[in-house]
Amino acid sequence: MKAKTFLKYGLIVLVLGGASYGGYRYFTQKKVTVKQNFYTEKISVGDVTDSISATGTVEPEELINVGAQVQGMIRVFGKDTEGRSIDYGSRVTAGMVLAHIDDTLYTAAVKSAQANLLQRKAELTRAQADLLQLRAKLKLAEENLKRAQKLLPKGAMAQADYDTAVAEKKVAEANIKVGEASVKQAEAACQAAEAQLAKELSNLNYCTIKSPVDGVVIDRRVNVGQTVVSSMNTPSLFLIAKDLKKMQVWVSVNEADIGKIKEGMKVEFTVDTFPREKFHGVVGKIRLNASLTQNVVTYIVEVQVDNSNLRLIPYLTANAKFIIRSAKNAKVVSNAALRWAPSKELRGQKRGRKGTVWVLGADNKPVPHEVKIIMTDGIHTAIETDLPEGTVLVNGVAPASAAAAPAKQGGESSPFLPKMGPRKKR
Repeated sequence: MKAKTFLKYGLIVLVLGGASYGGYRYFTQKKVTVKQNFYTEKISVGDVTDSISATGTVEPEELINVGAQVQGMIRVFGKDTEGRSIDYGSRVTAGMVLAHIDDTLYTAAVKSAQANLLQRKAELTRAQADLLQLRAKLKLAEENLKRAQKLLPKGAMAQADYDTAVAEKKVAEANIKVGEASVKQAEAACQAAEAQLAKELSNLNYCTIKSPVDGVVIDRRVNVGQTVVSSMNTPSLFLIAKDLKKMQVWVSVNEADIGKIKEGMKVEFTVDTFPREKFHGVVGKIRLNASLTQNVVTYIVEVQVDNSNLRLIPYLTANAKFIIRSAKNAKVVSNAALRWAPSKELRGQKRGRKGTVWVLGADNKPVPHEVKIIMTDGIHTAIETDLPEGTVLVNGVAPASAAAAPAKQGGESSPFLPKMGPRKKR
């Protein structure tokens, strides 16, 4: 009985002792003061650009499809400026032979046309000779009629002979007209034969395919031994870029942005093969034939680019920026600094072209300052303000620090907590 009473009072003493020690620790420990921390930035001087971003493709300024106007087998390729067989990337000049088509059939056709022309010329010569004979007969008939007209009144010629002379003259006149028609017919036949010969000669010349301009072969679409079949659409054998020193970028621009783009506007772009190099151009033309892809309307904008250094090659993908406007050497702050405010009542305090930034004062408290907004690129904003460069601005609040510092190892601890003994070394 005494043991139970002793245990009961012992537990009560332990509970009261623990409560007393906890109260002592609570009222005697040092309180930690939480200090407000801010994310800050400084006003800097730089350039801010308002632009429209889009993607496009680098294209030669002028492309020429060289085709075949006759059909036949490609017999051999020509030589480029370096004496090599025409191939991808070959440089050619105007009039240089690109390829030869087998001309056996066309040579035979030319010879046949030449023979036909000779025959028609012979027929013309014969018709002209017949006409001369008919004119001579007409002249003889006219002389006979004149004599008959003199003899008939004197009774020296019978009436029948006179009538015969008149009839012979009329027949000779009619034969002249027939002869003249035969000559004209022969002349027409000669002209037709000459035209046929010219056609066959042209076809023979078409067997030699020549470059119409100076340029670079971008694409070769045939091989030696391949048969070219001419149809209503002339087959394309070679694709030649006239001048790679002048390139274009065909940029697809969304209909929402096309109204902001004007001819002569400056454009900056990069290509994946030279990611750190920036190229420049100007808007040359806005094509009005829009395209619809997945319910998105886009327009092609042609950007003129000087490629004198030949860095750009056809069909590279370009990431373009159309420069709408820019502010050079302006005071610049982040958009976050314009959005931040210490209270909800002051958030978004933009009125037209004005905004508010918060300057970090000497007592580590933010002070509002009104600025004039010039323009923004979506991340940074150019402003007009009397604040000097380097002024510290607040753009956010850092996470609060811990309410109390962690207990130091080996310091004072509760006697009711179990204590770890020293760790044995193995």
